Amino acid sequence: MQKVKTLNPILIYQRIFNTAEKKRLFENFVSLSVLQGLNYLLPLVTFPYLVRVLGVEKFGLLSFATATIGYFQILTDYGFNLSATREISIHRDDKEKVEEIFSAVMIIKCGLLVLSFLLLTTLVFSFEKFRQDWLVYYLTFGMVVGQTIFPVWFFQGMERMKYITFLNILAKALFTIAIFIFVKEESDYWMVPLLNSLGFMVAGILALWIVFKDFKINFIISNMSAIMYQLIQGWHIFISTVAISLYTSSRVFLVGIFFNNEITGKYAIAEKLINIVQTFPLAPILQVIYPWFSSMYIKSKENTFIMMKKFQNITTFSFLFILSIFYIISGQIVQLVVGYPCKETIITFKILLLAVFFINANAFRVQFLLISGYDKLYSIIHIFMGIVGFFTLFFGVFFWSYRGAAVSIVITALLVWMATILNLRTIMIEFRR
Repeated sequence: MQKVKTLNPILIYQRIFNTAEKKRLFENFVSLSVLQGLNYLLPLVTFPYLVRVLGVEKFGLLSFATATIGYFQILTDYGFNLSATREISIHRDDKEKVEEIFSAVMIIKCGLLVLSFLLLTTLVFSFEKFRQDWLVYYLTFGMVVGQTIFPVWFFQGMERMKYITFLNILAKALFTIAIFIFVKEESDYWMVPLLNSLGFMVAGILALWIVFKDFKINFIISNMSAIMYQLIQGWHIFISTVAISLYTSSRVFLVGIFFNNEITGKYAIAEKLINIVQTFPLAPILQVIYPWFSSMYIKSKENTFIMMKKFQNITTFSFLFILSIFYIISGQIVQLVVGYPCKETIITFKILLLAVFFINANAFRVQFLLISGYDKLYSIIHIFMGIVGFFTLFFGVFFWSYRGAAVSIVITALLVWMATILNLRTIMIEFRR
């Protein structure tokens, strides 16, 4: 009689994760999946609560302030979440080099933080629209402080995403609990940016403490050559990010400039919903894969490209299915959040779902451009498309209000997708020569 084989879970685990690299990738993926899961779930709890307690108008004001402060977050990030991640990933076994990279990047980011504060002060006291709600903008600026001192790029480069997960969960949990305790009526709207900023800053301080204590990294006074090197490394990515922000972060900003807080709020609610859809579940995969692809590329360009295509195809077909479901139930989703079937928000949400498809159908291709050293090409694509997208957005908002803003991002996302595919084909032809 033939003996029936039994499955041994421990043996299966050992076969699948038979190397330290595979185990680390799995742990990183689980950590970031948990984080993105909470990023997905917690807004579903606080977001509808804030809309209903504060009302669409105050929610629009807070969204406009967040969009404005977002420009300063881009400035202080300076592309380091990609360029410094790559540098740390390559040199992570060289403690002295890691300290040099860490110190140089932090010096630059702190300098950009001071510059951001001066620019915000100039903006707030130069225009009445900003001056009348000056407190909201300064309280929201705390997010920039927290993000500046939180070295996400360090943990990603070291492939220790569990620290990012733990600290973000702590900050978001505290923020969520505080919202329900302190925000009870419309007049409490100013407490939302305050609590959010405190969460960012607490997480940033704890992150630095972990870097110094657990990783034994010392802060050193970097020489000018090390600082200039990191500035150069991040430049193309920074310019590209600025260009991307012209047609992404600028949507709520421009709607807020041209229209009142109520219209801004209705549009911002749709964008908030779209951001939840877009970041889960792809974001943790992208963050885990980027340093892994960077290491793989050094060994084999061809294999990295093949692997990128596999990930991209799976992602594209998955999102096609997921987004179709969201389109069908869009009315119910909006009613759940706002309390009534807000026509403007439903229309915007449906249009933006198409943009999400093109963005996610391009995610791994964009990563490959950076991994393969085509930072300049990546920059050119996004600068050109950013300029096109900004003018499309500007005239779209001016003539068609919130609908124009939504349609403009679909057009731009489609153009970026097409340009990236065409350039990658040319790159692969060069590889195979």
